[in-house]
Parts: sequence; C-alpha cells; structure tokens
Amino acid sequence: MTINAEHPIKFSPMYRLQWEEAQEKHVILYPEGMVELNQSSAEILKLCDGTLNLEQIISALEAKFATTGLTHDITAFLEVALHHGWIQQN
Repeated sequence: MTINAEHPIKFSPMYRLQWEEAQEKHVILYPEGMVELNQSSAEILKLCDGTLNLEQIISALEAKFATTGLTHDITAFLEVALHHGWIQQN
C-alpha cells in the first residue's frame, strides 16, 4: 500500500491516539495492545483528521517547526502507518 498524495488521510477508528501519562508520551491504543510513539510520529498522526492530504500535512509540520525537507520522513512514516492500519484513505 502506498499513500495517495491527493486524498485526505484520517486516523483509523479501530485505534485511539492519546497521551499516556504513565509513559509520558503519545500512544496508539488498540484491543490487542499499545504502540508507543515518539514526538515526531505523534505530531504527524495528530494531523490525520480526514481533512488534510499528504502535502497539507507536510506543509503544516514544516510551518510548525520552522523547517523544510520533511517530505521523505513524513511520507515514509505514513506509509508504515498505512501498512499497520493506523491511518486510512478513501
């Protein structure tokens, strides 16, 4: 599976993204367990609200962190997230 750059990306309703105080980090919760996220991954997934496409997510993160050149890293992470079913596209 690959990300379609033109389609909005949304977090899957089968999972829940939340701050976990015990781990002091964001996690993905699902019936069989939990995935701990680093700060970058959490920031990307928080933007997967079903209204933004890949380019818009990249632009938002580059603006938020006042940097450029994040396309490859964000795309690579979203490919992994899509493969695991954490995100969806219509």
